[in-house]
Amino acid sequence: MKLYIVRSLATYETPSETARGVQEEFGITVTKQQCEAYDPTKKTGQDLSEEFKTEFYRVRKEMNDNLSAIPIANIAYRLKRLQRFIDHEQFKENPVIVPSLLEQAAKEVGGLYTNRKEITGKDGGPVQTVNSEIPVPMEDYLKARREVLDEY
Repeated sequence: MKLYIVRSLATYETPSETARGVQEEFGITVTKQQCEAYDPTKKTGQDLSEEFKTEFYRVRKEMNDNLSAIPIANIAYRLKRLQRFIDHEQFKENPVIVPSLLEQAAKEVGGLYTNRKEITGKDGGPVQTVNSEIPVPMEDYLKARREVLDEY
């Protein structure tokens, strides 16, 4: 049962959800505070045994490394669910929900919900860089520097 609690908390289940799971799986009533003591990221879990800490972090790492195994983490799954809502008879002609769902789908496809940023140069072209490995005479460098500083 203790291992169940550790693994449940490692997969981001709340202490309350974990306590309910213990009740359902083992028929034993535990409090959310008792469950929280098995989470080494919480103050109450700092004294957790090394065995349980190791298992907690192993399961947490495995979970974070396999986010694609969670359906909602995949854009195709999210779009499929949105499509079901749009096709559902109850929502088909709803003037509020349908445009909202279409907008969300467009944002999904357009990458609005990602942290990825693409940097481009002028008119979407490549970013212009300066090759700093070309030797420049010190006199030319100082002159160019003075000109730039004088402009500001």
